[in-house]
Amino acid sequence: MTGNNVNVEKYVIKKAPPTVYYIPDFITREEESHLLNKIYSVPKPKWTQLSNRKLQNWGGIPHPKGMIAEKLPEWLDTYLERINQLGVFESVKPNHVLINEYLAGQGIMPHFDGPLYYPTISTISCGSHTILNFYEPDRTSEGSEVCSIFVDARSLLILQDDMYEKYVHGISSKTDDTLSSDILNCCSSSPNQMLNRSTRVSLTIRHVPKTTKFTIKT
Repeated sequence: MTGNNVNVEKYVIKKAPPTVYYIPDFITREEESHLLNKIYSVPKPKWTQLSNRKLQNWGGIPHPKGMIAEKLPEWLDTYLERINQLGVFESVKPNHVLINEYLAGQGIMPHFDGPLYYPTISTISCGSHTILNFYEPDRTSEGSEVCSIFVDARSLLILQDDMYEKYVHGISSKTDDTLSSDILNCCSSSPNQMLNRSTRVSLTIRHVPKTTKFTIKT
């Protein structure tokens, strides 16, 4: 699938608050395999290990004083260009990629992406599905979700407007998920189907407006 022949409005999840686009099979299995090979072939120091996941930063490290912009490798820039052709970033171009690896059973606490980024998130998923939950910022306990979105491998998820600025989003730490009717884009032919998670690698592609070519003094 190429960006310039995709009308993203066909992929809006109408039951969700504004605005969520969910494009299944945005990349092919071959592209998924190629991306994973590239991600896992980088030098070990490129990874940052956190308590519940590990990650790679590409394009620079976002900072309130400005991100020192770094050239993105071609194997990533190809997908930034494809997403840019969708028009969801309007007059700016994505310039940063955060790669997260989640093992089965790992998740991330509800959070805002915050003001360091242009208010659009685009995420390519590889390897496994997940369920992304949205909450009011002051009500983030399990069972208080505003809504939940099924995110399959090889899909592209785009968040804007209220779904970026009003609600926090997170992933529960589970080894499996039930595809219930509470999931807005659940299209399972089997009600309450159970899916086991495996290792998921997400590529969160964003635009950092404030960049610098100079060393940042902390």
